[in-house]
Amino acid sequence: MALRKRPEEPRPRSGPSASGTRLWTWLMIPGTLWMTGFLIASLLLVATLAFGTTDPLGNPRFGLNFENIAAMTDPAYRAVLLRSLGYALLTCLICLVVAYPVAYAIALHGGRFKNLLIAAIVVPFFANYLVRMYGWSVVLSDDGPLLKVLRAVGLADSDTKILQTGMGVIAGLVYGFIVFMIIPLYAALERMDVSLIEAGRDLYGGPLRTFFFVTLPATRQGAMAGCVLVLLPAMGDFVSAQLMGGPDQIMIGNLIQDKFFQGQNWPLGSALTMLMMAVLFIGMLGYLRRTRKDEAEATR
Repeated sequence: MALRKRPEEPRPRSGPSASGTRLWTWLMIPGTLWMTGFLIASLLLVATLAFGTTDPLGNPRFGLNFENIAAMTDPAYRAVLLRSLGYALLTCLICLVVAYPVAYAIALHGGRFKNLLIAAIVVPFFANYLVRMYGWSVVLSDDGPLLKVLRAVGLADSDTKILQTGMGVIAGLVYGFIVFMIIPLYAALERMDVSLIEAGRDLYGGPLRTFFFVTLPATRQGAMAGCVLVLLPAMGDFVSAQLMGGPDQIMIGNLIQDKFFQGQNWPLGSALTMLMMAVLFIGMLGYLRRTRKDEAEATR
């Protein structure tokens, strides 16, 4: 019969550490209230405006109009939403496949160069997002270095294009958000007990089986966190679709941007925003439920 591990009782806090904890708790309150207040206020504003209208001059008016909500059933909007979701999910998958070996190599084989290697990945991310996307579009352009190399080795012909295609949009999303996948995976691999890998090899033999049955389950939380961190911004991104994709590759972020800044239809833009947030909320809810279940299993 399997014995259940009793959860450890929290130790009573006293002395300088307890006072330090209380101090940090009080220091957190202003920032938390500030962020929560503005988040709730902005959400209420967008949700209310989704039921509004516009006057003849294009100014938004609050009201109780359901036309914007009914417009969400338009097949054109549904197609853009599904395309955005598909691009975001594919971006998550590619980021996971590409980022895992990088995080694994740094965490388990980086040695004393771990911090330097992580800095080499993170520091370029501090550059402006638009600047990085413009630079990436030059690399992927028809006369760019990537296609020149591919044509030289026979993997592409003169008609091959990356920009103005869905592949270009996904390439931009992967380039823009892959660091959000590497960091959680690196943290999970750093916390993992390396002796588990040695034990796994003794039990299962090959490195491939050890990876899939020991390393991957032990770092599942990091992979899930990375997927959430990539999925959320990728779903609402509009820069990659604007610079890397053509008119047929627009995403939900481009629609929202157009409604707010060009179409002067803030109510419809708010309704599209609420639709996108509802889709993302479902994903976040699944992640939180899974995380809670894993934590409950770990305390048994």
